[in-house]
Amino acid sequence: MKLIADEWMTLDGVVQAPGYDGEDSDGGFRHGGWHMRHIDDISTDWVTRTTVETSAFLFGRRTYEIFASFWPTAPEALATLAEALNNRPKYVVSTTLTEPLAWQNSTVLHGDVVKAVTSLKQDDGGDIHVVGSSQLTRTLIENDLVDELRLFIEPVLVGGGKGIFPGGGTLRQLRLTGSQVTTTGVIIATYAMAGA
Repeated sequence: MKLIADEWMTLDGVVQAPGYDGEDSDGGFRHGGWHMRHIDDISTDWVTRTTVETSAFLFGRRTYEIFASFWPTAPEALATLAEALNNRPKYVVSTTLTEPLAWQNSTVLHGDVVKAVTSLKQDDGGDIHVVGSSQLTRTLIENDLVDELRLFIEPVLVGGGKGIFPGGGTLRQLRLTGSQVTTTGVIIATYAMAGA
């Protein structure tokens, strides 16, 4: 099973609050919603295809709560995405959430996140995607658990905010396996992590 990280990212490496103003104002971040103006048919088709192909999803608590409040009652125009997100297994890393979770097919991963995700990856199922979840994604990259990065690199600078890449000076090699440019200037880039 591959672990794939899907991230919407500004050109200066920020993944914080892509969806809407007020989504995540930690650290005084005030540019929420920077992603929305860059959506076009190419990006919509890409997200739909990759979401439908996903076997399971992995979330940090904050991203999970945002998704759980929207997708169960998503508008009919988003039915294809909603079907996949609502019906596939979802795993959430949290020290505060307890089961049962209201969003169907959701499970809290307890204990050490590295051990829990390593165990998940040993299953024989298809690919699991971590969506958003900046702190979780950073931890997964830092512990060499991400097999592939799928980045929407958006033509906007926000001057600071949360990112997914660990510090510490560790060199990690990546290999570009696919790329595409949307009509709004977004680069959709897929990278395999070295050894993946």
